[in-house]
Formats: sequence, C-alpha cells, structure tokens
Amino acid sequence: MGFISASERLSSVRTPVALGAEAVAAIFDAGDIDVLNRSDRPSPMAGEAEIKYLDGDFRILRHGAFVRCAVTGVPIPLEELKYWSVDLQEPYATPEAVMQRLHPERSK
Repeated sequence: MGFISASERLSSVRTPVALGAEAVAAIFDAGDIDVLNRSDRPSPMAGEAEIKYLDGDFRILRHGAFVRCAVTGVPIPLEELKYWSVDLQEPYATPEAVMQRLHPERSK
C-alpha cells in the first residue's frame, strides 16, 4: 500500500454544491430523493379527539391530537388537558374557563 499525496486526497473530497430553490423543488418533484421523516399520509393523531371524561381521568373514544375548550374554543393538546367537567362532559383550557362555565356569576 502506497502513500497518497495531499493533492490526491483533496481531489477525492466532494465539494458541496449550493442549489437554488427551483433546483431543489425539481429534484423533489421528480421523486429522485428520499426524505427522512417524510410521510405521504396524514398522522393518525391529527384532528380532534373524542373523549369520555371520568373522575380524575379520561378515556379516548376517537383518537386525535386535541380537544376544544368548551368556553373559548381553543384547541387543547391531549398531553396538556388538565381541566374538565364529568357532569357536562366538557374540557376547559384554563381554570378561568372552568369558572366562567360553572360559576358565571363569579367570573369577571
């Protein structure tokens, strides 16, 4: 095995090429490249979940990523869901929303 000169080593190194947005789009459109974490189908967790609210817990009836606050309408990610009414079967985004729904006379 012989020695490789510095110039030979440098000539074997690939030089990155900057591509414009149009060239990158053309490569993707042609399907010539695989992309990590690319999914052609929607996530099974996308959309609104249907929940049965229990005392201190809840049961997922239809999978989804979020539920909507019954008072404000804002989406609440399931991992952040902390407030709900078992009797009314409603989720709430904040303690203020709970007070507004259950005790409207006390809310501002």
